[in-house]
Amino acid sequence: MARNGTSLARRLWLLTTQAIAVAAGLLIAWRAFGPAPAAPVRPDVVALREAPAEASALRGPDARLEAGFRGAARKAAASVVNVYTRTAPPRRLPEWLRPYGEPDGAAAQGQTSLGSGVIVAEQGYILTNNHVVEGADEIAVMLPGDKVAEARIVGTDPETDLAVLRVDARGLQPITFADPDSVQVGDIVLAVGDPFGVGQTVTQGIVSATGRNRLGINTFENFIQTDAAINPGNSGGALVDTAGHLVGINTAIYSRSGGSQGIGFAIPVSLARQVMEQIIATGRVNRGWLGVSARDVVQESTGVAAGAALVTVQSGGPADKAGLRAGDTVVAINGREVADTAALVREAAALTPGTRARFDVLRAGAGVVVDVEIGLRPVTRRR
Repeated sequence: MARNGTSLARRLWLLTTQAIAVAAGLLIAWRAFGPAPAAPVRPDVVALREAPAEASALRGPDARLEAGFRGAARKAAASVVNVYTRTAPPRRLPEWLRPYGEPDGAAAQGQTSLGSGVIVAEQGYILTNNHVVEGADEIAVMLPGDKVAEARIVGTDPETDLAVLRVDARGLQPITFADPDSVQVGDIVLAVGDPFGVGQTVTQGIVSATGRNRLGINTFENFIQTDAAINPGNSGGALVDTAGHLVGINTAIYSRSGGSQGIGFAIPVSLARQVMEQIIATGRVNRGWLGVSARDVVQESTGVAAGAALVTVQSGGPADKAGLRAGDTVVAINGREVADTAALVREAAALTPGTRARFDVLRAGAGVVVDVEIGLRPVTRRR
């Protein structure tokens, strides 16, 4: 009888301890993987972390840190995520309707892609490239700590190849934005992202050039060029200085092989922030529009661009209504020099639709001032 009582007591004790262990395990799993409290759809204020001007990338002999760049890498890595997207397969067609040359089963397969993103606000906002998420039916984000969260698109801007995502998650570490004027050729930079899906990777290089445009990548181009290794999967990741502050969003590479050849391009933080803030506030980017086409005017004596000559003026467009004519050469907008057609497009797009701007124009060799009410640039889809 005593043995049975002892045996029963032992069984009860084992069952109790097992129940406690299971309950503790479930609680830990719920805290780790359970749904986070829903964040407000649109917070009143999105606070961004900004680096003071004096905290920009170190230059000269002081840039050789005793421990390499581990501090900057650790700081930036906490704010960089992996982005995975999936495009649902198209509806399966009957055999007799299947596109010519399509292999069996191809119509039943979806497409997946990967990229990177940068956490910019504690409310769950993530900045990435538009081409990373374009056309995706499902988007998942691998957060630091290997936690996976479903993401939704807040807004996109195909003309700069930027997009803003949002996740419902707690304890996010937003990146700190560098002073845009701090980036100079020769500065040491780190590229943080997920190349080829191998996992988060940090590469190091320098700023090779700034202000790169006319590459045919985006409508609005003002790239930072770097030789830090950037490969497929790095798109949307962070380019940071030696303090771990964001200086650009990695976007493209020049490559004949598909891999890094030492020429990568990043969207500068100044442009990325301007687009991001508009998307968070309104869900889209509103740009100024003139309704013209133009060509560069080049001084024969120096070969230097000296304005943008209007080739066509759209009937009924903002420029036409203001009195601008084909043959006019725009040399300045609101006092800002217009050296070529790229500058004309950039300066006009930066104007607020509905406002008036002063255009300094050369017409038949004489200076003319024209006030133009800026229109709203039509949405252009990425090629």
